[in-house]
Amino acid sequence: MFEVNASLIRFWEKEFPMVKPKKNKKGNRLFTPKEIMKIDLIFHLVKENGYTLEGAKKAMRKGSSEKASPTTSVNNSAIIDRLETVKRKLNALKV
Repeated sequence: MFEVNASLIRFWEKEFPMVKPKKNKKGNRLFTPKEIMKIDLIFHLVKENGYTLEGAKKAMRKGSSEKASPTTSVNNSAIIDRLETVKRKLNALKV
């Protein structure tokens, strides 16, 4: 979905405590839509905006503690656009 190695997603799980996918009996990770949104935000911050991991952690903490503002709604709009792109890719894979 994000066109990165699975090991990078596992690494992000260790680095970002808010990403905790459930695991089945075999140990496969089961990501909820909420978890995918968190990973998408990490991907956006690190890969697209060039944040360091520490910078991305701070941005995510700041984003969760601040109230909605005009700049937040712009960021939300970008996230929604990105999620719609991911949704189209998933639907294409489903067919």
